[in-house]
Amino acid sequence: MSLKARINDDLKTAMRAGEAQRRDALRLLLAALQQREVDERKELADADVVAVIDKMLKQRRESITQFEKGGRQDLAQNERFELELLQTYLPRAMSDAEIEAAVAEAVTVTGAKAPSDMGKVMGALKPKLAGRADMAKVSALVKAKLAG
Repeated sequence: MSLKARINDDLKTAMRAGEAQRRDALRLLLAALQQREVDERKELADADVVAVIDKMLKQRRESITQFEKGGRQDLAQNERFELELLQTYLPRAMSDAEIEAAVAEAVTVTGAKAPSDMGKVMGALKPKLAGRADMAKVSALVKAKLAG
């Protein structure tokens, strides 16, 4: 079953169970997926769906920070719920050791030697790690590896 089909099934289940918050969050996700399909004029593969979810997760994290600064705990709580829900559709997260091994391999494969080669390394890593690792953390590891 594709990831998009699983999300659709979960939406139907939430609707039957009367879970309004879950239903609304899943509708937001499906709308984002639909918009990307319309924009790109293609059916999204699971990797594309993960990329959309990853982008939505980043937005939720930023929103939580802003809402907490503004003293709006009610809105921050809603964003946290959506964040947790979206994370259930991502593949299993990689361990720190797995991420470090992938970074080391990418540096070797791309032949990167200096911090100016960071784009090459990140370009090689992004397809492998998207949705399975925090890319900000990966970027910091790459930067440290190339600087060292």
